[in-house]
Amino acid sequence: MPINITMPALSPTMEEGNLSKWLVKEGDKVSPGDVIAEIETDKATMEVEAVDEGTVAKLVVPAGTEGVKVNALIAILAGEGEDAAAAAKSGGSAAPKAEAPKADAPKAETPKEAPKPAAAAAAPAPAKAEPAPVANSHAAGDRVFASPLARRIAKDAGVDVSAVTGTGPHGRVVKVDVEAAITSGGAKAAPAAKAPAGTPSAPAPAPKPMSDDQVLKLFAEGSYELVPHDNMRKTIARRLVEAKSTIPHFYLTLDCELDALLALRTQLNAAAPMRKTDKGEAPAYKLSVNDMVIKAMAMALMAVPDANASWTDSAMVKHKHADVGVAVSIPGGLITPIIRHADEKTLSVISNEMKDLASRARSRKLKPEEYQGGTTAVSNLGMFGIKDFAAVINPPHATILAVGAGEERAVVKKGEIRIATVMSVTLSTDHRAVDGALGAELLGAFKRLIENPMGMLV
Repeated sequence: MPINITMPALSPTMEEGNLSKWLVKEGDKVSPGDVIAEIETDKATMEVEAVDEGTVAKLVVPAGTEGVKVNALIAILAGEGEDAAAAAKSGGSAAPKAEAPKADAPKAETPKEAPKPAAAAAAPAPAKAEPAPVANSHAAGDRVFASPLARRIAKDAGVDVSAVTGTGPHGRVVKVDVEAAITSGGAKAAPAAKAPAGTPSAPAPAPKPMSDDQVLKLFAEGSYELVPHDNMRKTIARRLVEAKSTIPHFYLTLDCELDALLALRTQLNAAAPMRKTDKGEAPAYKLSVNDMVIKAMAMALMAVPDANASWTDSAMVKHKHADVGVAVSIPGGLITPIIRHADEKTLSVISNEMKDLASRARSRKLKPEEYQGGTTAVSNLGMFGIKDFAAVINPPHATILAVGAGEERAVVKKGEIRIATVMSVTLSTDHRAVDGALGAELLGAFKRLIENPMGMLV
């Protein structure tokens, strides 16, 4: 019996991916664990392993295909003793296609020329065709998992998203599911009840963003080129809109003096033992200011545990460790690999782990578990000379620390003007999880560690 290979869901939020490369060809034999393809998700390029044993009968989706939906058929294996050609022809019936077909509502057939009745009694008119029902897989009161795009399309079309059967990962309702429901005419939302007289009218809906055509009409033809969005850019845009529209941000800013930290960093780097590498001897570690910022943020969260939290509608998630995400700029976007248990790790371990994660992030070789989750994040633009900025919180985090450049400034100490190296930091905070005073306490704990860095060594 033919074995269908479908596009895997390589992360909980993945809805589609690009099939970058096939590592097998038709006629090859594969065993469980053999790497057969490379799939590009929104954040990384990952290898896909075979689960079953067999012969590659057909590669359904060519290498280089973009936007292949999760669970879409991408290849067919012939089982042991099965003819590959026959398997290629008969396989694939159980797997969804890359693009879900839009169902048409059944229509009553009308004869081309209706005959005149022989008797006076008229024949009964054919019954009006009912729209095809859309199955509802959600129990009453259950939370409906749907992508933001699917929800928006459903809302605009008046479709009840809870009545739509999801074909995405774990039953998630995605765009094609809603489009199929709209085409079939099912899953219409119930009309809103008429408000009694005297009831205040609901606020007007927020204006919709300009369409692509509306934007392009603002520019002279031939004065631009269109560069299609890749999956990473689409995901970044979606998550930023989601974060700013659902998280009530507020911001706290402090100045931290760096002279003591810079002096300690110089001492620690000078004391680094040498080790042999492929390129000869090199220091076992080389600490950066950012490595020490990561450690200080992790320790500050442990000192102020109520701020080490994530918001959910039903409960506050209190984290037992500080897992610090670090924003890394990569071609075409941004990714946030995570230093797990940063509160327990030494500065040298954090430094070497960060270098490895950043290197693999830029080559898009991170595993999902290396950039998903976390309890907070750090975004550092100091190397670009940025004095201060406010970063957007990355759900499910409740905080993110924006780090500016360390620069010499005039400071007043005991009535005297002195020169000190000062760094401005801004904490963006989810007000649902962390109130103003708690956020200030967290930022104060961070400042104490930065200005008294020996505390990070004990």
